[in-house]
Amino acid sequence: MYMILVGGGNVGAQLAKRLIAREHEVLLMEKDSRQAQRLASMLGENSIYVGDGCEIQTQRDAGFGRADVVVAVTGEDEDNLVVCQMAKTVWNVNRVLARVNDPSHEALFQSIGVNQTISATGIIYSLLDQQISSDDLIPVGALQRGSIEVVEAVLSNRSPVIGLAVRDLKLPPQTNIVWLIRDDQGHIVDGTTALQEGDTLVAVVPQVHAGALREILHPEF
Repeated sequence: MYMILVGGGNVGAQLAKRLIAREHEVLLMEKDSRQAQRLASMLGENSIYVGDGCEIQTQRDAGFGRADVVVAVTGEDEDNLVVCQMAKTVWNVNRVLARVNDPSHEALFQSIGVNQTISATGIIYSLLDQQISSDDLIPVGALQRGSIEVVEAVLSNRSPVIGLAVRDLKLPPQTNIVWLIRDDQGHIVDGTTALQEGDTLVAVVPQVHAGALREILHPEF
């Protein structure tokens, strides 16, 4: 599966890293050449494209025409909107997702056919659920200049927290489970919420404690 990510900030870089680890064909586009060089050292030269993802020639060269998924995760809603609209109308990309920095813009993105929007300032729903398997934490947003992440985790039947109430979890410091998706329905989480197999948890966690949260939810990984 060929995936193009536009925007080489923290969200784009971490998504690219996870997707490459899953052996997807990934191209991360970044218009700042210095940032692109840093990304290339982390992800590999073949996974980075230096260029403006809003330009049609750049999109053609990057292979938008054969992309299965396009994800726009720049820090500018205007750029993300242009990328998504062109991916849909010019290149007929089947699955298009966007980061929305201002939640009030979400309806605009949805009106042009974006399959899903993600907002790091609001509740983050599951991302790329058809492309990424469970048993891992997926970073989908960053707060406070990247020191805090919004992550999602799908509970498999091997998770030791199944059947426990949220209040009984020994979560890392400053970590909160803020949302739960079950049977395609979103639910507010409180201390009495009992966790079930297949639940998607959305949590806010300091980056330094992300590993500890993973151990709690899926200690075998």
